[in-house]
Order: sequence, then C-alpha cells, then structure tokens
Amino acid sequence: MGRYVIRRLIQAIPVLIGATFLIYFIVFSLPGDPVQALAGEKRADPIVAEMIRQRYHLNDPFLVQYWNYISGVFQGNLGESLTGRSVSDMIGEAFPYTLNLGLVAFVIETVVGVAAGVMAALRKGKFLDQLVLLSTLLVISVPVFVTGFILQLVLGVQLKNSYGIDFFSVSFNEDDGLRAYLLPAFVLASLSLAYVARLTRTSLMETMRADYVRTAVAKGLKRRRVIGRHALRNALIPIVTFLGADLGGLMGGAVITEKIFNIHGIGGLLAQAVYQKQGTIIVGVVTLLVLIYLLTTLIVDMLYAVLDPRIRYE
Repeated sequence: MGRYVIRRLIQAIPVLIGATFLIYFIVFSLPGDPVQALAGEKRADPIVAEMIRQRYHLNDPFLVQYWNYISGVFQGNLGESLTGRSVSDMIGEAFPYTLNLGLVAFVIETVVGVAAGVMAALRKGKFLDQLVLLSTLLVISVPVFVTGFILQLVLGVQLKNSYGIDFFSVSFNEDDGLRAYLLPAFVLASLSLAYVARLTRTSLMETMRADYVRTAVAKGLKRRRVIGRHALRNALIPIVTFLGADLGGLMGGAVITEKIFNIHGIGGLLAQAVYQKQGTIIVGVVTLLVLIYLLTTLIVDMLYAVLDPRIRYE
C-alpha cells in the first residue's frame, strides 16, 4: 500500500502540470486586455498600464509566463493578482466558506442519497421505490438555480411569515454557524443526491442477485446482516467512486449556489476573476481544485481495499 501511495503521488505531478498548463493557455488565449478590464469602464492610463504589464510580465511569451507561474507553484507561491494581493491570501479567505459548504453538502448527499437508494432497492416496485424514482427524476430535471430560489422563497420567507419558523436563512450569515449552511448545502447537493440515490438502488439490486448473497441467505443468516455485511458493502464500490469524484465537483461547482445565498467563497472569487480576466487567480483556484481531486481519488482507491479485501495494490 505504501509503494502504491508513493506512485500515485509521483503520478500527480504531471497531472498537476498538465491541468495548470491547459487552463493557463485558455486564460492566455482569452480576448481582451486584463489591465483594461481592471480599470473597468474608464480607459486605463497608458503609463500605469505599461507599468503593470512590466511588473507581472504580461508582455512575455506564453511559455515564459507559464514557467514563471509553475515554478512559483512548486515553491508554494500562487502569484499575485493585478491589484497586488497575494492569490494565496485571497484563496485562504474564501476557501473556508466553500469548504464548509462542500462538506455539509457532501454529508447530506451521502446520508440521504444512500439511505433513499437502499430503501428503494429493498422495496422494489412498491410505493417507496416509485417515490424515490419520481422525486430524483424531478430533482435532476430542475436546474439548480431554480431549486435554490424556490427553497429560498418557501423555507426562508414563506415558512417564517406564515408559521414563524426561522430555522433556514435566506441570506448567508456566518454568525448562524451550521444553520447558515444547511439550506445552501442542500441546494448544492440536490443534483448529486439524486444520482447517488439512483446509483445506490441499481447497485444494491444487482448485488442482491449475486451468488454469494444467495448463499448467505441459504445459510439462514439474518436479512439485516446479509444486506449490511455482504450486499451493501460490495454495492458501495461504485458509489464511493462517484462520491470521491463529486467532492471536488462540489467545491468547484458552487458558483451558482454561493451567488444565490450571498456566500463569499471560491465560486464568487472565481467568477469575479473570470470577469476581470485575472488569469493568476483563475489558475490558482484551478490548481487548488486539481489538488483536491487528486487527493479524493487517492482516498477512494484506498477505500476499495477496505470495502473489498480481494483488491490488492502490491
């Protein structure tokens, strides 16, 4: 296992370089002048604009700019924005909000999605199964921003005005603690939750037809033990794969949710950087997300051996 982890960490280096190279090239190829975008509607002073370009090497060729950036990344420096602020500091201020939002959404997605899928699989064709299928289909069909505005209106406004229940916040307030993240986290997790429920249902139903499960039933083992120890454990392998990949997606896909609930996280920072053509910030955020993806996929691969002892890495 140790040698496998070392190999995966070594393999992560070219992946990181390739991902940052691609996004840096896309940002470099965007039309428009980032210095003028920084000035807004006013025309940037030519002397000041040239000083900014010289300071941040914006006149250098693409490969030279990328080399300066990636060499700084391996030294722990994500560069500076065109306003002179450290990108690491900007991400450090915004990332805790996105991290908390993503983790709460991940817990909701895992617990509710797996529980709904298990109940639907064990009651195939019955009312609960049909309810899970129809509700997940509805969630998948409705865009996330529509779900966010509806829940914000119903749970955050109408529920308070009609019944005096003020449990869900319309706008994010960090002083509310965990309560501030519940509604936006549910909105963020809603689409993935539906996929997890359907995937769990299909995987468990397929596993229940396996020969080793039938053998366990024939031995007279209790149904709860057969499902929990034999069927569900192996059915979780594709679900763990999806959840591991989706954790990084929750971190990077929170732009709309953070905008709806006025959360100043990575999503808002990234959207503003794209609008202002701040390439260093964009690539810095993407670098962080790539590292999260690499870490989660490594953890998922290690969990395979826990779920299925037949899997070996040496």
